[in-house]
Amino acid sequence: MIRKFILLACLLGLSSTALEINIQLNQPVPAVSVSDKGELVINNAGKFAYQPWRSQQLIGKVRTIQHIAGRSSAKELNAPLIEAIKQAKLPHDRYQTTSIINTDDAIFGTGVFVKNSVEDSKKEFPYSQFIVDADGLVKNAWGLAPESSAIIILNKQGNVLFYKDGALTPQEINKAISVLVAELEKQ
Repeated sequence: MIRKFILLACLLGLSSTALEINIQLNQPVPAVSVSDKGELVINNAGKFAYQPWRSQQLIGKVRTIQHIAGRSSAKELNAPLIEAIKQAKLPHDRYQTTSIINTDDAIFGTGVFVKNSVEDSKKEFPYSQFIVDADGLVKNAWGLAPESSAIIILNKQGNVLFYKDGALTPQEINKAISVLVAELEKQ
C-alpha cells in the first residue's frame, strides 16, 4: 500500500511538472531577466563582456530562439535547424538568432568549455545574440525540459509563431524555415 502511494505521488509530481510549459502560440514568452552573466557582447576594445538581458528585448526583429542546456548533446539536438537557418541567409537587419545557454544545466567541470564555445560562436556570428543564463532562470520561467534544446520562433512583435522543446524532425525543420520566410516576407 505504501509503495502504491509513493508511486502515485511520484506520478502526480511528474504530470504536474509536465504541465508547467509556459510557452503559448501568438503570445510573448513569459517575462524573465538574466543578470548573472546575461548577454555576451563584444565591447569597443574587442573584449567580451556581459550585460543584463530581459526577454522584453526580443521585439523588433523576427527571431529564432534556441534555448539549450550547457552540454554538447543538447547543442547537437537542433544543429540541423541552425544549419538550415545559415543556408537560408536570412536578412540580418530584420532577423536574428538568439541562443540562450543554460550553464546551470551543464555537466560538472565543463563550464570553461561552454564559455569558450559561446565566445567562439559570438566571434563567428557577431550579428547573433548569445545569452548565458548561469542560474537556469529562463528554463524555469518558460517551463522547458532539462538537458534539452527548445526552439521558439517569434515575430517582430515578440509573439510566438512556432515552439518545440526537443529535437526537430526534418518536417519540423522545413516548417520552421517556412514560418521564418513567410514572416519576413510580410515586412
